[in-house]
Amino acid sequence: MKNILRILLSGLIAGLITAGTMHLELIGIIPTTIEGTLNSIYINKELIIFILSFALMFFSLSIPLARRLASKLEDTLSRYPMQEILMYIIGLGIGLYVASLTSNAFKMERDNLVSQIFILLLYIGLGCFGIYLVHLKKGEIKGWISKTGDILTHCQPKILDTSVIIDGRILDIMSTGFIEGKVIIPSFVLDELRHIADSSDSLKRNRGRRGLDILNELKSARIAAVEVMEIDYPELQEVDSKLLKLANEIQGKIVTNDFNLNKVAKLQKVQVLNINDLANAIKQVVLPNEEMKVLVVKEGKEQEQGLAYLNDGTMIVIENGRKYVGSTIKVIVSTVLQTSAGRMIFAKVEE
Repeated sequence: MKNILRILLSGLIAGLITAGTMHLELIGIIPTTIEGTLNSIYINKELIIFILSFALMFFSLSIPLARRLASKLEDTLSRYPMQEILMYIIGLGIGLYVASLTSNAFKMERDNLVSQIFILLLYIGLGCFGIYLVHLKKGEIKGWISKTGDILTHCQPKILDTSVIIDGRILDIMSTGFIEGKVIIPSFVLDELRHIADSSDSLKRNRGRRGLDILNELKSARIAAVEVMEIDYPELQEVDSKLLKLANEIQGKIVTNDFNLNKVAKLQKVQVLNINDLANAIKQVVLPNEEMKVLVVKEGKEQEQGLAYLNDGTMIVIENGRKYVGSTIKVIVSTVLQTSAGRMIFAKVEE
């Protein structure tokens, strides 16, 4: 990398000297030998030797400069994913192409110093504008690229939120193949996980580290196309708001087990895959008036209530079951309450 930069810098300096000399000859500041027309410009041997000598001298003395430039360039490029770099290059190319069309449309005289300065500024300005436009709209461009790719594969991208990563069940669900298409982990979700993992609270810290471990397993297992998307919305403070905006931009689905995010997403007409809904859908079916045998494990919140649990963790609230704590009894199901937050069964003791 350093040698390549040194060669490029030396060539650039030599090229600038040559171009500058020829330009000054063309506009008459430096006299030149002209044979018939301006198309046959004679450059003497002394000038060629001077240019080559200067280029070689610069090449030999440019080691510290090349080292600093290479280090800075590698550091800068490492911050951006290849997709963004290609987007900026395309933006620059479009800007330069528009500048070329504009200069040709006005038929500017290129042998005029003022026109050449104007053309140079036009190329610089439109090139920078192309890069700025890509930077300004990169979220929408990424969304369009992702949407186009998913249309071709007939599958919407899935965006994981913090809660579903920490939960851990997403790893098992993905390994079964129920979730298809690209799985996206936004950089702001990753930042939130790191923040939780660095918390002073031991419970939060363990949850955050568990989430990071789950992410590492997802990427190493290669059970799906997992992508960490470098994107952020500084104008938004809440991670949930950022998730909703990203989902709208790339037409993706949010995978979560957050009850509140699930409700807000539905209000904003964003598609959500709630793994609690999936878990509830495959739980043991319990109908009113059905008999079952359960172990009463503790007292309920209300007077005389007892609590029991099914094997899948579903809570059973037993009317007048307090006195049976520690005993296995038969109960009759009276009501089944099921929401995105979970399922609860109300029962009474069989008489």
